[in-house]
Amino acid sequence: MTKKSLSNRSRRVSASDDLEVSAYLEIAKEKSGQHSSTSTSDHIHHEAIIIIDFGSQYSKLIARRIRETNVYCEIVSPDQNWESVSHLNPRGVILSGGPASVYDQDAPMAPTWVYDQRLPVLGICYGMQVMVHQLGGKVIPTTKREYGHAVLHHGGSSQLLFADLPSSIPVWMSHGDRISDSPPGFYPIAHTENSPIAAIADGNNMIGIQFHPEVVHTPDGKTIIDNFVHEICACGRFWTPANFVSDAVKDIKDKVEDGKVICALSGGVDSAVAASLVHEAVGDQLTCIFVNNGLMRKEEPERILKTFEDHLKVNLVYADATDQFLSALKGVIDPEEKRKVIGQEFIRVFEREAEALGKVDYLTQGTLYPDVIESKTDDNKISATIKTHHNVGGIPKDMKLTLLEPLRHLFKDEVREVGLELGLAEEMVYRQPFPGPGLAIRVMGEVLPEKLEVLREADWIVMDEIKNNNLYNQVWQSFAVLTDTRTVGVTGDHRTYGYVIAIRAVTSEEAMTADWARIPYEILARISNRIANEVLGVNRVVFDITSKPPGTIEWE
Repeated sequence: MTKKSLSNRSRRVSASDDLEVSAYLEIAKEKSGQHSSTSTSDHIHHEAIIIIDFGSQYSKLIARRIRETNVYCEIVSPDQNWESVSHLNPRGVILSGGPASVYDQDAPMAPTWVYDQRLPVLGICYGMQVMVHQLGGKVIPTTKREYGHAVLHHGGSSQLLFADLPSSIPVWMSHGDRISDSPPGFYPIAHTENSPIAAIADGNNMIGIQFHPEVVHTPDGKTIIDNFVHEICACGRFWTPANFVSDAVKDIKDKVEDGKVICALSGGVDSAVAASLVHEAVGDQLTCIFVNNGLMRKEEPERILKTFEDHLKVNLVYADATDQFLSALKGVIDPEEKRKVIGQEFIRVFEREAEALGKVDYLTQGTLYPDVIESKTDDNKISATIKTHHNVGGIPKDMKLTLLEPLRHLFKDEVREVGLELGLAEEMVYRQPFPGPGLAIRVMGEVLPEKLEVLREADWIVMDEIKNNNLYNQVWQSFAVLTDTRTVGVTGDHRTYGYVIAIRAVTSEEAMTADWARIPYEILARISNRIANEVLGVNRVVFDITSKPPGTIEWE
């Protein structure tokens, strides 16, 4: 595409545009077999699937499902031009869902290169509607909205997207618009009770589906995505932990060269894997810094130091900044502000410790995909901000160090696989996630030393019972929250007015969605009894049974 055309890359496409619909239709009829697989010796980023993100909170789930098929993918915004993604050698494009309607004045559209480049395209929900709208079809509001489960009836094995699937399958719908007219050259390939055109295609190259294959509520969704990636786009299966480690180590070496690196260690798997990757690449050029921010759980600083000394043979500096963090948090109540304050203070500590080490060039963080998708960043311009992660939106603009984030495009389960590939101990790899802001976002309201001590004691009991009952590896996270609510209670013959502790336990695979864990009643009863009797200042315990969505895993 020319430089001039790039300035108009977000415009709608019609038959009179530079992209001629008739020319497109000839292109779209070509078979995807022309995209041959690369050899196993090729670089793992030699091919990729590009996901155009129209603001869906589940775009990262699409990416995760593609990664599960051992194919690399990247998410880009609709304003990205071809030159910004062509180096990845895209083999196909997925248009995500989104909250807009295509007939809205400022509705985001697919860039014209999506249609220019002769690549297979899969439009999902809003992505399907975008494709229909841009290529000459019609999308209208519907009075019969579809939210939740539906049964999809499709045409059979002639459509590669549905290969090896029954003719009727359960799917998950979430839309208020529908296709009334297909674009020229397209035809319906599936329907539901409320959607006469629930999927369209022009063959096996351009396909649109109204349902969401990326969510667990579409049981055959993984097969559908696998069919698109491998049967239609003809991708190889090169995205593996071993290949990632090899590629990441090379990339770190090329970036750092002879520079010095510090790594922020939190005790969690993310920072441990990030540190291991960097150490593998640059060896003693790396110094790890473990900051005790005063917001950790009971005896956690001591346990973390011992774990790293036993399993990670790296240069390690311990910095106790408890007073600095608690002072900065004084009077702060808003959870967004808490996260930003903590992120800024972390950077200040790292900069101070870096000065003591001499000239330091890079700061390594264990930032993951979910951190990025839930924060407003350059990578996430359309999706709504759910919460600012301290290591993303909380970084001060005047930071002197250059960030090194080797895990920025990985999900938690992928990080764990990479950790095992690097030889890390299972006790490190399968440690339950702990938020970077620590207990600050599990203390509702102002973070005070006395409130932290109450929470530490309650959280210790929760973890003790979870481990004693062999549930630690069965749940994604389990912890206590100190609410800012007090209730009347009775202890002996005396009236009490104490804090309410909430117990949170969830199951998940990637932290983008989660369900509350069905902890047996007898275990919950024991946790409640112990907290009420052993933790001073608490007289009531509740159990959180909220999924994500609508809630988040953490309370703040």
